[in-house]
Amino acid sequence: MSDTHYIIERYLATWNETDPAARRAAIDELWADDANYTDPLVVAEGRDAIDATIGAVQAQFPGLVFTLGGPVDAHHGIARFTWELGPAGGESLVIGFDVAVLTEDGRLRSVLGFLDKVPAA
Repeated sequence: MSDTHYIIERYLATWNETDPAARRAAIDELWADDANYTDPLVVAEGRDAIDATIGAVQAQFPGLVFTLGGPVDAHHGIARFTWELGPAGGESLVIGFDVAVLTEDGRLRSVLGFLDKVPAA
């Protein structure tokens, strides 16, 4: 497993971490100080906003888990990957595609998210 693959696995693990203190510790370790996360629903600038965004998603989708939806394609500190959100072992309710930009020391600088499948309103 490449270092980038490991970083993406850790990134998804932060989305699944329901203990607020453990989640924040993981965010502080994994994300750069000036990091940002952007998807069609939110722009989160800085670790506090990223942490709040993850907490809000967990509140909206309680009990669901994020999993890697396929291989991580990476080069030059940039990674793209598909993820899925659903019940453990069940059908995914949400599927997305993210592009992560890493710092030179391997931390997340920016994650740009796209939603490919979302629940019907």
